[in-house]
This record gives sequence, structure tokens and C-alpha cells, in this order.
Amino acid sequence: MNLLFISLGCDKNLVDSEVMLGIVEKNGYRIVDSEEDADIIVINTCCFIHDAKEESIQTILEMAEYKKTGRLKALIVTGCLAQRYKEEILSEIPEVDAVLGTASYDKIAETIRRALERGGFVELSDINALPLVDTKRLVTTGGHFAYLKIAEGCDKHCTYCIIPKLRGNYRSVPIKRLLKEAQELAEQGVKELILVAQETTVYGKDIYGEKSLHLLLRKLCEIKGLRWIRVLYCYPEEIYDELIEVMKEEKKICRYLDLPIQHSEDEILRRMGRRTTRQQLISTVEKLRREIPDIVLRTTLITGFPGETKEQHEALMDFVDEMEFERLGVFTYSPEEDTPAADFPGQIPEEVKEERRAELMELQQEIVFARAEEMAGKELLVMIEGKVADEDAYVGRTYMDAPNVDGLIFVNTDRELVSGDFAKVTVTGAAEYDLIGELSDEFTK
Repeated sequence: MNLLFISLGCDKNLVDSEVMLGIVEKNGYRIVDSEEDADIIVINTCCFIHDAKEESIQTILEMAEYKKTGRLKALIVTGCLAQRYKEEILSEIPEVDAVLGTASYDKIAETIRRALERGGFVELSDINALPLVDTKRLVTTGGHFAYLKIAEGCDKHCTYCIIPKLRGNYRSVPIKRLLKEAQELAEQGVKELILVAQETTVYGKDIYGEKSLHLLLRKLCEIKGLRWIRVLYCYPEEIYDELIEVMKEEKKICRYLDLPIQHSEDEILRRMGRRTTRQQLISTVEKLRREIPDIVLRTTLITGFPGETKEQHEALMDFVDEMEFERLGVFTYSPEEDTPAADFPGQIPEEVKEERRAELMELQQEIVFARAEEMAGKELLVMIEGKVADEDAYVGRTYMDAPNVDGLIFVNTDRELVSGDFAKVTVTGAAEYDLIGELSDEFTK
């Protein structure tokens, strides 16, 4: 039977989707990319913020139409929206045959079989379970890079975030299992491994008694075939000396860290339930740049949090101007039901949130554009991502850029390159967030 899989939301959700794809393929289902050809559709949903929730609901409703007009026999909803609104989905969208919780993705094959026999049921495991699947994932990122989810859940309980209620407590995946999965990915041709979790910096503390990300990284660096290892979602208060040391010493680890700080002002940080202060953030950034001079720091901010004053917004602008983060994204605050912040006084109008976001992004543009101009003449190692249609040019990424969230580099050359190749490129210019370059005389694969 033909199966269409739709994965929404974050890269951690994508890993779950790839695990499920591996399971269904092993069970004999044929993966298709068209809803018209599908006998079964599985939608892995997100509901982290309002827009994600709306996208998930709209996708379910659109796919439900094929129950009425097409060959579709079973519609299954998984992921965060399914965990959060399981009963509502079944009662309000009768075309949905099964709802699968966030800790139940290992049961996807059994759920499909049941859904084809009779619809209208929920499959939920203990939210704090940690599904461990031996079936190889079906990588959907093109084959040259892949995500490695090193933990599930979160213990931070920030006041704006629903994730702990949807994903459970923090549970690290044992090092032995991660090394096996990483080895399999490398054997499939993966060159860049990107470590993800709700928070990567406390990896191992729950099962080994101490932070163990540095130990995992050392072991991953021993795997042949991997060229780059990148770490995302590092909470700034959890950065520790051994992690910095391994980043300095191991050539495979990208000098790149993703630090989601959310804000700079102490009162806002306190009300967010964050565990840092402005001065601690400054000290962490300064230490990282002192210890690893070529490090690239990415961060995310939330603007328009309840009670945020104009003065606090301006102080955040000053902080961004002072810190000059190489990469930065800004979200407007989204009040999520069942979170403390949704009931905080001082909720800010949407138009004010959007104005503040625009001001922050405009400031960041100036910082990024100035840095891009300074890159002219520098030689960089680039991973080729693909060819630009009808041009003697390719698109790629440097160690400074994570896929789908950061910039690109466009490489002019008449040589034939393949996705996953590594090439030395001389930067010749910039176009907004992206760089432009030419293949250097010294070429590497």
C-alpha cells in the first residue's frame, strides 16, 4: 500500500518522522510523495507556537478531504498536536482514524494496521517513555547531513513553553545507541551530523550522573566518514569547560554554537523562568569568543513577552548591538494555553510585538551585512548542497551556517560538483544574508 508522510515543525520532530519512515518501509509500505496516490497518510504535527498549531490543523483538514474524494483509507495524526489535543482531533475531525502520542512513534506500524481495520482510537505510551528503535531511519535531508536526537523532553519548565507537558521529562539516549546510529548514518553517506534535543548541554546528566556531551562528542569524532559535527540548542547557563575544551581540540566539531537566550533583561528573564542574567549572558559569550576566537554564535529571542516595557525592548536592542551575534532569529511571543505566561498581566498587542521584532531584525541585518562584507577575500571550506538551475554555480554552506536556519554561499564554477562534496571557496562578495564565492585553485572533496 502507498503511504505519504508529512513532517511539520522542528528538526527533532523530523528525526521522529525518519524513524517512523524506516519502520513503515521495513513493514512493506511504499513511500509516495503525492496525496492523490496515498492509501495512508501520516501527519507528524507541531504545536509549539500558534502559527505551528494553525499549520498542523490546516494540513490535517486538507488531507482529510482525500477521505471523501480520493483513495485514502487511513489518516493518522502523530506528534505534539496529537499529544495535546488527542480527544479534540478525533471528535472534531472524524476523518482521522488514529492519534499517536509523542512517545509512541515506535508503534506506527501496528497503529496503521489497526487504523485500516477500524478507525477512531488513540495510541498513547507513558509520556516519559523513551522509544528505542533498532530499525534504520530513512534520512530525508538529502543524505549528506542528518540530525542525531540525543535526548527527549525537557526539565526547564520556562513559563512560555508547553514542551515538558507534550514531551515529558529530560531523557538522554545512551551513548552506545547514539554511536551505533551515527555509524549507520555515516555508512549511508552522511558527512555532517547535527546534534539536537530540547537542550543538548545537559546530555547524560540523568543517566550518567554528570554532563556528558563532551564525552559523546569525543566518541563521535572517531567515526570515519563524518567531516562536520554541529551542536544545536545549548542553554547558555549549562555551557561548561569540558565542552569548550572538546570544541577547541576536535577538528570535526564546527566552531558554532546555538544559544537560545530569549531575552537580555533580568526581570523578563526571571518571569520567563530562565536561569540566567544579562551579565551572565555577557560573560558566557565573552568566554566562548575568548576561548574559541573563530566561533560563530547563533541565538533566538522572544519579543513582546507579557509586561515587556519599551525601555526593556530598547535595552534588548542595545544588548544585541553590543553582542553582535553572528546569527540571530526573533519570535514574537505566542501565548500558549496551559502555560503560566499566558495568564500573566500586561499582554502586548500583536502590532507592537511585530514592530519590536522588525526593529530587532533590522538591527541584526546591519550586523550581519557588515560581517559579510568583511569576509571578502577569505577562503572557506564549503559543503556543496546542490546546483543552481541553468547556471555554472552551486549552493553550499560553511561551518558558520546550520541548514534551513542560517545563510548560504553561492559558488561560481564550471567544474562538476556533487551534493556532499567539500570544496575550498574564496569569498568574492555578499548578497544580504548569503555569501558569493569562487572555487579556489586548490580543490578538495
